[in-house]
Amino acid sequence: MPELPEVETIRRQLAAEIKNKRIKSAEVKLARMINVPIAQFEKTVIGASVKDIRRRAKILIFDLTNGWSIVVHLKMSGQLIYNGKEGIGKPHIIYTFSDGHQLKHYDFRLFGYAKLVKTDEVEKIFIKEKLGPEVLDAKFALADFERLLAAKQNSKIKPLLMDQTFIAGVGNIYAQEACFCARVLPTRKVSTLTKDEAGRIHDCLKKILALALEKKGSSIDSYVDVGGEKGGYAPLLKVYGREGEQCFSCEGKIKTIKLAGRGTSFCPTCQK
Repeated sequence: MPELPEVETIRRQLAAEIKNKRIKSAEVKLARMINVPIAQFEKTVIGASVKDIRRRAKILIFDLTNGWSIVVHLKMSGQLIYNGKEGIGKPHIIYTFSDGHQLKHYDFRLFGYAKLVKTDEVEKIFIKEKLGPEVLDAKFALADFERLLAAKQNSKIKPLLMDQTFIAGVGNIYAQEACFCARVLPTRKVSTLTKDEAGRIHDCLKKILALALEKKGSSIDSYVDVGGEKGGYAPLLKVYGREGEQCFSCEGKIKTIKLAGRGTSFCPTCQK
């Protein structure tokens, strides 16, 4: 699933390409991808221009000039390809702009969506989902992280980092990488963390997400950027997907377990 670095990469790239462009036509090929009848969706977006593109957690928001927004969640396998390579399978939504360029929305596992929402009601979605703070927000300080942890003493740290109501944008990949970076076992309960360990987790999250964003994300499964290109962070992963391989920091082997239903890799030697 695309996480914060991948979704933010897509947001930045599309902002540079389609902001202020007018939607000449829209073709929805799969009704289950949207939340209104196909005719209503197409009629609403056609003729409007893209006023802005925002991101909250793993969600993209395309604000249009007519007071409507398209709220997009890529979920497990969604791809947004702009005027470039083809995605996996067939596109489910095709937007054609006045200059002839196209944005195609693919989702071969069909978990994602593109919801039409009044712009002034988009924030209600985030409030309803109780999304936590953005990790890369400069205002998200260690003290804020410590306050959040204090309310979750019985939680295990790695699943907690993935909880979008705790902090927003972190998924399975970067939660594992942050725990390794901080030298903390992903199974540790929050109540057992020292102040120093909490600080390391906070710093590692910010550092890893920033670098992954710089590298345009991790292409582990189906993620590609808007040009259909893979991100460059995957070769830098220390534990994710490396079960049985030697740890980069010691001579131990990376171990993988199931934790809260998700595969979780770590180094039993380096992480305590």
